[in-house]
Amino acid sequence: MATEVSPSATTRTGSYGLIRLLRPKHWIKNLFVLAPLIFSGMFTRPGLALLAIFAFMLFCVAASIVYVINDLSDVRRDALHPVKRLTRPLASGAVSITEARVVLVVLAALLLVGSFVSIPLVAVLIGYILLNVFYSVWLKSIPVVDIFCVAAGFVLRVYAGAVAIDVPLSSWMLVTTLSIALYLAAIKRRDELEAQGDGARAVLGKYSIALLDRFALMSSVCSMVFYSLFVVTTRPVLAFTIPLVLFGIFRYWFLVDRGNRGESPTDALWSDRTLAVTVVMWGLFCAYLLRQP
Repeated sequence: MATEVSPSATTRTGSYGLIRLLRPKHWIKNLFVLAPLIFSGMFTRPGLALLAIFAFMLFCVAASIVYVINDLSDVRRDALHPVKRLTRPLASGAVSITEARVVLVVLAALLLVGSFVSIPLVAVLIGYILLNVFYSVWLKSIPVVDIFCVAAGFVLRVYAGAVAIDVPLSSWMLVTTLSIALYLAAIKRRDELEAQGDGARAVLGKYSIALLDRFALMSSVCSMVFYSLFVVTTRPVLAFTIPLVLFGIFRYWFLVDRGNRGESPTDALWSDRTLAVTVVMWGLFCAYLLRQP
């Protein structure tokens, strides 16, 4: 006897597929947009705080545009992948190509509306989208360039936050963000190579685990050095946060070594309470120490 699927169940499934298409779990990366607000100490000013939150939300829209474009372009390849054919909404059939295109149009319209608030901010977001498009069609196949493209996305997040509240982007913040992002990108590539070989990405065949380990080590050291120099030369009051940053890097590397979670830094943050608490404590300490009357 055939089992009937109720319209409400189908609607719930479709709605969940659309939500997965936007990948809201990955929006946590866009918290980098708030860094200029926090480190400038101007988060106590309601007007600037609202602008920074608006920039964060608009960056989530831009990020989702990139995710939808990637899923549309990779749907055939994802359908043949042993994992992605089940987890990606387009490849699994949870969302149709027509629905995805409609979502893309709606997201683009939201980005256009955002230009009425800040044209410079939207210009940065368009640059982010173009970078990811070029990455998807070409740059991801070039070793080292692919890692720097991923890291550049985080730098653009910070730059977008600075543009939104109209403050200059600190050179220390820029190089520190770049170093941390390179560390995460190198670890991600390393974990992909170790877990799936070069089957996950063609570019992985041009790397070795030893090389990616060296990339990650150098990037992690640079991120600690640059953050410490930023603190010592610009924000001495943050000296007590340096151990938290060091602990966070150690903890993440531990998770990569023991749990193979480096392929998705977002999943590692969501699933490991110790790492999540460390990040939250660091953010709260920074906000408390940098607050302005």
